[in-house]
Parts: sequence; C-alpha cells; structure tokens
Amino acid sequence: MLGIGSTAPAQTRFSDPDKTASDVFWKQLYGDGGVTFFCQKPFTGKSFLLTQGYIYPMSHVRNALRCGTPSQCERESERYRHIASDLHNMIPVQNSIEMRRRNAAYAHLGESVAAEECGIRAGFQNIEPPDNIKGDVARGVFYMVQTYDLPLIGTDQVFNTWNREDPPDDRELTRNHRIKELQGNENPFISSPGIANSL
Repeated sequence: MLGIGSTAPAQTRFSDPDKTASDVFWKQLYGDGGVTFFCQKPFTGKSFLLTQGYIYPMSHVRNALRCGTPSQCERESERYRHIASDLHNMIPVQNSIEMRRRNAAYAHLGESVAAEECGIRAGFQNIEPPDNIKGDVARGVFYMVQTYDLPLIGTDQVFNTWNREDPPDDRELTRNHRIKELQGNENPFISSPGIANSL
C-alpha cells in the first residue's frame, strides 16, 4: 500500500489533540452518547471508564514519524498534531480495553487463541477484534495508511478479508458523514469500501 498516494485529503482543521478530543469528539461527535468501539456498549457521555482511543494506535504513528515521546511529538511535529486530532481515527473505548490494545498490531489469531472480553483475541503484540467490528478496523487502518502515508500494521490479506466480510453498517456510515461535517473530509473506504480491492 505504501507509495500509492493519498485517496483522501488529510484533515487540517484540528491541530490540538487534547482540545479536539474534549471539545469536538466528546461534546459534538458523541455529545448524545453512543456505543464503545470494540465492545459496542452503550454510554450516555464521557466518564472515567471511557477514553478516546485510536484505531491506528498513536504509538505506531510516533514510531513511523520518529518524533519521540507523545509530548515531544505534539510540541515539535505539526503533522503529528493533525494525525492525533483526526476524528476518523479517534474512537470511544473502555479504559480496560485500551490499556491492553494500544500498542498492538492487528492479526487473525483464530480459534486457537481464546476470546477475552467482548470477543477480543490477544496474542504477543497482536490483537484480533470481534467479528462485528473487523471491517471498521480495516477501513480505519486503510484510511490512515493512505491519507498519512503510514506503514500498514497488519497484512493486506487480513484487512481486505475483514473489509469484505464486515461491510459498513448504518452506524459507521452515519459517523463517517458526521465527521465529514465536523472536520471537512470523509473516510472514502467507508463510503466506497470496494476501493480497497484496487490497492
């Protein structure tokens, strides 16, 4: 996928990750509540049990940009600030889930690995999301790789399978449209999931 070029413009409307999370993500995108990303558990608003996670983990972004610690990256890299503020990558996650998966890459682990909380399978430095969210993960990763020229954190084959077997549902389509209203760009892999086949 690397070197093909962007399929969507990078967002440049937001450049303060913390302010974007508090003022836009929680108050506007999820101002009326929603469901957590991996577990699909309803919530009515921000709470101490929830955090904003990232489909494409920010630790992998920092490694790709070689910008240092989170504070160094925020201070010294405008590109990092835009990436960390991108609502397409930002998701509501239970703290307990986020602590276990924030540095992991994605992989198909299969039945040999027992499913844990919410159907998540975890191995050494890898995670397999529950079936009903695999397509969402694939389309989020495709967006980040193509939009920001980041390395793939998994394999094409796995992500293409997840994209095909778990197509966008109404909630994902609605979220994509709402984010386009808020930050000015859509995730084209959600509005036209078949474009992943040409990558």
